[in-house]
Amino acid sequence: MDPLSTLWETFFDIDAMREALPEMLTVGLPNTLILAVSAALLGSVLGLLLAVAGISRSRWLRWPARVYTDVFRGLPAAATILLIGVGLAPLGMQVWGPDPYPLGILALSLIAAAYIGEIFRSGIQSVEAAQLEGARALGFSWADAMRLVIIPQGIRRVLPAWVNQLIALIKDSSLVYFLGLVASQRELFRIGQDYAATTGNESALLLAGLCYLVLTVPLTHVVNWIDRRLRNGRPATTAPDEDEDEDQDETAPALPAATEGDRR
Repeated sequence: MDPLSTLWETFFDIDAMREALPEMLTVGLPNTLILAVSAALLGSVLGLLLAVAGISRSRWLRWPARVYTDVFRGLPAAATILLIGVGLAPLGMQVWGPDPYPLGILALSLIAAAYIGEIFRSGIQSVEAAQLEGARALGFSWADAMRLVIIPQGIRRVLPAWVNQLIALIKDSSLVYFLGLVASQRELFRIGQDYAATTGNESALLLAGLCYLVLTVPLTHVVNWIDRRLRNGRPATTAPDEDEDEDQDETAPALPAATEGDRR
């Protein structure tokens, strides 16, 4: 058999892709998004707490935050998912029964928190010290100044990095299959892998990879767009026509000097 034909049938079997596509769209895609978005939201909350603790004046907050970040950034994601998914399985059985799905979300959230915490911390520390000093001069407490002035500005500056972490979570969600999800909980990778193992054809797995690209490539462009907006700011408003300005100057009475200064 022609090697090129064999390669095409192995990876580009349209019939195999067509057979796997409905389950990927109705089961795999929703589960992948649930895992990634849930982990991103929970990880963002935990990450913000880590970021605030990491810049705290108290070493009793700084050191635990640093240790947590170093541990969860240093461990492989697969090892973390297995340690939490298997190690906490007896506790999960008592709380929600034999369902590994919440433990998968928890593991991804703890991993994401370590990275998002560093993202938020760098954003918060990038805000000029004068912002905090000005808020304190207006009577804000340190906590209120951080909550109302510094943290919102810091988070806004690192939105591109946060979206990049969401992209990483979409890809890392494929590792949750280690926990033995049931058929209705399988994500894109597991569905593609199961079809490939059953048929001996890799076309379904390639289709799963294409689905990941459809999710991540647009998000990459969103990151670039957000980054440009943050660096360049909002576009300037269009200046009025000179003719209109001349007409207004001829018909409108002269404004007092103080009012003209206010307008400038």
